[in-house]
Parts: sequence; C-alpha cells; structure tokens
Amino acid sequence: MTISHRIIASLIASLVAGTCATSTLASPGAHGPNGEHLDGQTTVAAGGLARLPDGSVNVPKLAQRRMGVRTLMVKQGEFARSVTLNGRASIDPNAGGRVQAPFAGQIAPGPKGLPVAGQRVVKGQVLARLSPTGGAIERGNQAAQLAELRANRTLLEKRVRRLESLEGVVPAKEVEAARAELTGTIGQERAVAGSISGVQTIVAPASGVIASASVLNGQIVESRDVLFEIVDPQRMLIEALSSDASIARKISGATLLEVPDVELTLLGGGRSLRDGAVPINFRARGAALDLAVGQPVTVLAKLDTSIKGIALPASALARNPANETVVWIKSGAERFIALPVEVSVLDARTVVVTRGLSPDNRVVVSGTSLINQIR
Repeated sequence: MTISHRIIASLIASLVAGTCATSTLASPGAHGPNGEHLDGQTTVAAGGLARLPDGSVNVPKLAQRRMGVRTLMVKQGEFARSVTLNGRASIDPNAGGRVQAPFAGQIAPGPKGLPVAGQRVVKGQVLARLSPTGGAIERGNQAAQLAELRANRTLLEKRVRRLESLEGVVPAKEVEAARAELTGTIGQERAVAGSISGVQTIVAPASGVIASASVLNGQIVESRDVLFEIVDPQRMLIEALSSDASIARKISGATLLEVPDVELTLLGGGRSLRDGAVPINFRARGAALDLAVGQPVTVLAKLDTSIKGIALPASALARNPANETVVWIKSGAERFIALPVEVSVLDARTVVVTRGLSPDNRVVVSGTSLINQIR
C-alpha cells in the first residue's frame, strides 16, 4: 500500500469513528430538572437498539420510524388543578324509574309479553299484569266477607224498591238513606271482589330502556319487590364520593375518564356522610353515553385553582423497573434518556408534569412504551 492509500484509509477510519461518536452526542436542549446537561454523559457507542450503561437507550433512525416515535418540545404553563373521584352510574329520577309490586301477587304477561333487559319501552306501556294472592285463611275471610256483602246487597235492593213504591207515604229522607246504603254496599262488594280475583296492570312510569327485569310468567312476587328498572341511556346520574366536604364548591367542570365526550353538570354535594365520604352528584348527558346502572366510573373534576407545570399527552408516561413514572427525552439523534417525574391529571387525555422535567426538552409523546421496553 502506498503512502497516499494509507492517508485515504486513515481519513475514512476517522470519519467512521466520528459518525459513531456523533450518534451518542446530545441535541441542544437535553437537560435535567435542575438545569444540568445530560448530553455526552455516555461514551459507549451502539449501532442498534440497546440499553446503554448509564440507563439511556440507543434507537437508530430506521427503528424510530418503524416504532412511530414522535417528540414534542415542551413549554411550561399554568393549568386548572384537577382531582379524580371514584363514582358510579345511577338512574336519573327525572328520566327513568323503578317498577315495584304494589301487593303480593302472581305475574302474567301483558299484551306485548313480558319485556326483557335492553328492550325499549314508552311511558304508560303495559309491562305485566299482577293477580293478587294471599294465604288460605286470608282468602277464606275475604270470600266470606264477599258472600255477606252480596247477601246484604240483595236485601237492600229489595228494600229500596219497596220504599220507592211507597213514595209519598214514606218520608223522602228514609228512601235516600236506603239508596245511599245500597250504593256503599255495592262499592264494598266490588273492592273485595277485586282483591280476590281482580288484576292490576303494571305500566312503565317513563320512556327508556329496561335496565333490569326480575319477573317470569307465573312468578309469585311480594309487595314492594322490584320488577323492572327503566333508564334513559342518554340521561343518567353520576354519584362520586369525596372525603373533602367543601370540594363541591370548588368544582368548575367535570368529565369522565372512561367516556371523555360526555357532558357532566354538577348538581351539588350532599350534607351527610356515606361510608365516611360526601356524595357529589353530576348529571351526565350525551349521545356517546354508554354506561350501565351501578357501573364504576372515574370523575375528573376541574377545580377553580391553578397549577404550574408542563402539559403532556398521557401517552408520554411510562413506568421504570422501580415502578416510578418517567418520561423519555431525546438527548441526541439516536439517544433517549428517562427522567422520573411527578404528574397531575389534567383531563382524560392530558397530564401536567409538576416536578422532574424542565422546559425546552424534547419529550417522546408517541412510541414511549416501545422505547421503555428496550433492554
């Protein structure tokens, strides 16, 4: 090899070494929460996906594109403070209802049969028929009372006809008294006959969807047994619980983490504790409302106070092996560093980093979980 060839080979080797070293150098703006520079803290070059000795990760450009890695230059701002409350969905008393048995009886289907859960009904629709039932002694007493009333009605009818035939001889007040007594006896007879063999129609108190149905054809139910629950799918109540009795006065808005597009309207907070917490009621409305009665939900309530921090998509968060919440910042063209942070939920899709992250860092907002899995 000639001297010129040796010089060219040396230059090529220097360029290759410089390229590998550049992949580990940081891009401007990569620094820790206290302003310390995180650039160039590792001198180990990696040509592929690798976890470096200092805990950072090397991700080649081609791998970044395949993993869909996206970053965002973050800035600090001021946001409304929020708090998460555990709650559950329930029936809106003004848009649904609960159907109970008015007395003990036997269930029979209505003209359209017995409705089932999920079936839509309209207000006033006959849901079922209820025939009264009772014990043998009770039914025997009612039958005896009915027989006595029928006998009295027959005698009173004859008496009224006789007095009417003597009108002008018998005082009018005596005729009127006999007629009133006959009317009262007929009413008692009808009431007792209805309690023995009458049928009570069970109708829907509101329009909506059958949330639960607890009846079968021929079933014997007791008084006050719940037969049906009706709910309007687009109008429900959300009851959340809080240990802070004054938090209802601080809430300026609320959403559901499970269904972010649902509109929640604060109705107010209770004044008595339930299981050591104060119930706070919200009215939920929206076409996308798809909740079941009693379903656990998480209410994200915005308060009238503010908090300073850096807003990030919730997808930017990950967990390190120590179970700490971390974000990944881009320190170089192919190098990423994990920073432990403290966060507060802003809404269903956004969080606010309150500690551990400084502005002007380029944070990974897409592909975070894939980078976090590199070992």
